[in-house]
Amino acid sequence: MLIAVINCIFIVSPVFSLPVSQQLKPSDFLQRGVENIQLGNYIQAIKNFTDVIELNLNTLNTNIGVAYSNRCLAYLQIGEYHNAVADCTLAINFVPNNTEAYLNRGLAEYRLGNYQTAVLDNNQAIKLKPDDFRAYYNRGIANAALKNHQQAIADYNLALTQTPQFSTLLADIYNDRGLVNFELQNLSAALLDFSKAIRLNSADDRAYFNRGCACAQSKDHWGALRDFNEVVKLNPNNAIAYVNRGVAYHNLGYEQAAIKDLQTAANHFVNRGGTIAYQRTVKLIETVQQQMTGKVEFV
Repeated sequence: MLIAVINCIFIVSPVFSLPVSQQLKPSDFLQRGVENIQLGNYIQAIKNFTDVIELNLNTLNTNIGVAYSNRCLAYLQIGEYHNAVADCTLAINFVPNNTEAYLNRGLAEYRLGNYQTAVLDNNQAIKLKPDDFRAYYNRGIANAALKNHQQAIADYNLALTQTPQFSTLLADIYNDRGLVNFELQNLSAALLDFSKAIRLNSADDRAYFNRGCACAQSKDHWGALRDFNEVVKLNPNNAIAYVNRGVAYHNLGYEQAAIKDLQTAANHFVNRGGTIAYQRTVKLIETVQQQMTGKVEFV
């Protein structure tokens, strides 16, 4: 009896915000905060930008709008999304055509699960800067979360036309377009997209994982085994990859290898405190063991 791959909750790529070295154009007064963002000292950067804001509260100095926009970016980096939304909104009030503020507020709204609001912010970013691939890509991610599959694919296609052809970011876009195609059960298109993502970035285990799931869905168990092999090489702590590789082994008739992988996955789940995942994996092990009777394996 075949066992379906479980837990193929696909791995989505990160939405994009432009690197600070390109995004921020501060005056000398803001330079310390910018340098701290570039160094990853986000808490200190927030303090720097807060100082700028407090010193300019009673003026019309454009530094205050820049400071709000930059502080928003710092809040994004540490996951304080409500604060990021508030700062981006203030930045837009000071500079209504601030593309980066719309882009970053859309990203914060997406991270908060406010997908429709994220779409609206990216719409505005596109109006202000129609050739910016980030807005199309981020809108695609939000549309995918809303199950607006065709619109998401259209957005990814637009992002691909605007992204530099030698950019490693292309791999993320193909990966996420593949996820939408998979949800639409366009398995051949999904496999092509995941394969393109792998060719562009063979060090990223996400596309291997997703293609492995698509192979399993297509009953290509050897293909699934190949891809989950790559996942565990690149990310040995991916417990679900061990589960899915174990299922692939089982469906190919290699029961001992299947049990070994499932036990490895179960150990990972125990170490993480994943009780439910552990219990499901133990049930899979029991199922495989029950089906082993009378089988002869050649490994």
